[in-house]
Amino acid sequence: MGAGSPERSVAQQRSDRLSYGLLLWYGLLWTWLAIAPVNRRDWLLENLLALALVILLVLTYRRFQFSSLSYCLIALFMTLHAVGAHYTYAEVPFGFWLKDFFSLSRNPFDRIVHFAYGALLVYPMREWLMRLAGVPGVWSYYLPASAILAQSGLFEVIESVVAVLVSPELGSTYLGTQGDEWDAQKDMASAFAGAVLTMAFTLAMSKGTRGNPHHATQ
Repeated sequence: MGAGSPERSVAQQRSDRLSYGLLLWYGLLWTWLAIAPVNRRDWLLENLLALALVILLVLTYRRFQFSSLSYCLIALFMTLHAVGAHYTYAEVPFGFWLKDFFSLSRNPFDRIVHFAYGALLVYPMREWLMRLAGVPGVWSYYLPASAILAQSGLFEVIESVVAVLVSPELGSTYLGTQGDEWDAQKDMASAFAGAVLTMAFTLAMSKGTRGNPHHATQ
């Protein structure tokens, strides 16, 4: 198909509608959750990086567009993050329900979101690396997972610096350690585990598609 074909135009319009719809969903949810968060100052700290990501995606949309699947994965993660920021991660009601149901020692919602960070965002990361850097073969699975681990470590450092410089008294609330001295390492491990799982699934699906005799004729 040519770049200006009607099929291409319809596909682009559908992609745009989905992207705008996801942005509208996040905007409405973010606005609703911003009305009366549990801790306003913690909410502000939690949203610094999130809003920076949204603004970056909007500003670069015409230059680089992710696939519809990637935008859905990003929107899902941002939704989870918005909920965590509203309640503070250590006080999300669903996390308390999980804590009681499984007899856990802490509210696990923050760990779930760190796992989701790796599981949901590693696919867009792979797409970005393949399309812009031309990362081939096995590297297209290894490097995205490694990037997620590196980003997780970087974010832990940034969060600690922000907590100290902006609001030291909110340190434990913002970082969500819940008294666990190994919280940062466990958060990084959760994100990396999610990334590895998604990349393993993506690799398996890729091999399954290549092995499908109908795929070659489509």
